[in-house]
Amino acid sequence: MEEDTAEYDMIDLLAYECIRLNEALSSDNITNDEQNEILMNYLKRADLQHKPINEFKEDLDWFNVLEPLSKEFLSGKVVVLDFFTYCCINCIHMLPDLKKIEESYSVEDGLVVIGVHSAKFANEKDSANILSAVQRYNITHPVVNDHETSMWMELKLRCWPTIIILGPKANPIFVKMGEGNFQLLEKYVAAAMKFYKEQNQIKSHSLPLNPAADLITPNLSLKFPGKIACTKTNGNDAIPELYAISDTGNHRIIIITASGEVINKIGGKQAGYVDGDLSQAKFNSPQGVCFLNEKILFVADTENHAVRRIDLIEKSVTTIAGTGVQGFDFVGGKMGAEQEISSPWDVAVYKTRDMDMTFHLDGVTVAEKNVVIVAAAGTHQIWAVCIDDVIWWKFKKYTAGTVVVIAGNGKEENRNNSYPQNAAFAQPSGLSIGSNEMFIADSESSCIRKLSLVDGKVLAVVGGDRNPKNLFAYGDVDGQGIAAKLQHPLGVCFNSKDNSVYVADSYNHKIKRINVTTNHCETCNIVEESSKDVMVFSEPGGLCLNPTGDTLYVANTNNHSIELVDLHTMISNPLKISFNSQSSPERYENEQKVISRPVQTNTQGGEIKLSVTLNLSTGICFTSGAPQKWSANLPNERWSIKNGSGTNLEQQPLHLELSVSSRTETDSDHIKVLFQLNLCATDVCFPRRFVLEVPVVFNSNGVVSNDESILINISRESVQL
Repeated sequence: MEEDTAEYDMIDLLAYECIRLNEALSSDNITNDEQNEILMNYLKRADLQHKPINEFKEDLDWFNVLEPLSKEFLSGKVVVLDFFTYCCINCIHMLPDLKKIEESYSVEDGLVVIGVHSAKFANEKDSANILSAVQRYNITHPVVNDHETSMWMELKLRCWPTIIILGPKANPIFVKMGEGNFQLLEKYVAAAMKFYKEQNQIKSHSLPLNPAADLITPNLSLKFPGKIACTKTNGNDAIPELYAISDTGNHRIIIITASGEVINKIGGKQAGYVDGDLSQAKFNSPQGVCFLNEKILFVADTENHAVRRIDLIEKSVTTIAGTGVQGFDFVGGKMGAEQEISSPWDVAVYKTRDMDMTFHLDGVTVAEKNVVIVAAAGTHQIWAVCIDDVIWWKFKKYTAGTVVVIAGNGKEENRNNSYPQNAAFAQPSGLSIGSNEMFIADSESSCIRKLSLVDGKVLAVVGGDRNPKNLFAYGDVDGQGIAAKLQHPLGVCFNSKDNSVYVADSYNHKIKRINVTTNHCETCNIVEESSKDVMVFSEPGGLCLNPTGDTLYVANTNNHSIELVDLHTMISNPLKISFNSQSSPERYENEQKVISRPVQTNTQGGEIKLSVTLNLSTGICFTSGAPQKWSANLPNERWSIKNGSGTNLEQQPLHLELSVSSRTETDSDHIKVLFQLNLCATDVCFPRRFVLEVPVVFNSNGVVSNDESILINISRESVQL
């Protein structure tokens, strides 16, 4: 027991040593050579004094590798352990820093980064949800699901994120707690690589890496949609009913009609930070969207740490807040793109009137002023971007373009207060404006709160705990006020029609309803129309209402879909999003093709039933537990399909039912089906991607109903008919 106790105290001792080391490195007038000497002398001591940590427990789930990384794999490597939980904004902020380190040193150079997932919420212990997060945040290094937090407890860790750097014998040599300070992390890694190379302890062997990017792939339309917003409220017939979707995983914004027809795609599919024409603009994992009117919308461009303005008439994108890099300002006050902000997660437009005029002018129409309110998850605050000159609480004047904090002191707490600057939030992630108040999904405290838009008072609504520092008061309990329990809610939507707030209770995979008069919260018993079963969402992130308040649009994030919930019947249907024939051609044109014989169809239109069988060569099978994706691409708007995508190919053959309206004999179309398979042979697992192309020709004598069978032979070397 004494030996175990000494081992458990190791990280505390290491943290103290690193504090002293950092003080020495930051001394005034110290040269680079002197810094290197300090680091080398430190490593000589640390390498001898610190005992190796234990291996990972057996039978843990690993991602981005073909097999668990045992001691044999990691021997001779400098290992960077990133202890994280995927809900945590501070952990998300560390990912770009780790990516830079990986770009500087490869596995063959002797460096391995491993994400050790140590869950805060119960939902985060599920490997399927972690796999979704690995895909969503584009994590390419190995990740292990330490679902019982065994290593976390053995090392007596206290916060997320914590970075521990191990030497080639698994001995801890550096520790860094919290986000930020990439320069220090870079120095640690560079010193360790140099020291152990000089000691001839670095080995250049590779690891069985297998990026999980293809294991969770989107359907035809969306990839991890985050939020959704509508142009039109309160039945205003003068405004067209359009919806904006943040297609977060594809780094773009999609504008659709109520029927799901796509009329604009802005950004994507590669992350970037570019203003300008709609065709050139780029975003990085955008989340919140809101409309000023049918022409202008605003975007919380989360990983660009910016708020963007899209003008659909001028066809342009501009930045109205943020510099493109993470900010650490907790006050604000600068203008537009000069003001740094941190991880905006949602936005809402507040239409107000100047406070002094409201009280002193009677019977006079006062011009409406517009403010974009921002949920700044990264600094745990509520910010405002003043679109117009505005006079707000306590008659304080803000010039148009000012970006400023309006609530929250920057501490990560669930602290309510009559004075907004004394209140504290915990990763606010969803906003919705009611009559005179704004409702806030405060995700890390698992509660819904409200901010008075009259005087700034912050009050509790449901969930959370009376202790403002307790951020672990989560659960799945209907009830009133604090008796109700949520789990990491991400979205809120106020409905004036029934005086309710609907909540995307993300980690409970549910939609809940709050009566804002009584603060009573209850689960919405939603039924999926096609199956008649209770609807189970997958980490829903955003909500909005149709203009009449009868239909709730849900961004069903991990299912890559938008669900429509009829609030009268509580029946849900997926929204069928329709791209035109030119949408996403790169998905199909850049893949290996197999082309079937042409199918002849009558010029008056008709139906085609395709039966596709995948014949795997002897010794090859579908990888157990991995999804087998397929998705069909239609030639143009004259075509429709009953079942356009799927994830299960174990039941053969695959049946596709298509129909086409009238065409001419000079027309010819091509149906394309993209297959994304995960296969295994006796000695190796491998992905296989290809497109089945079915030519269709039209003839006045052609049949109206076609049944076509297609056999595709798949071996390790080829795919062919």
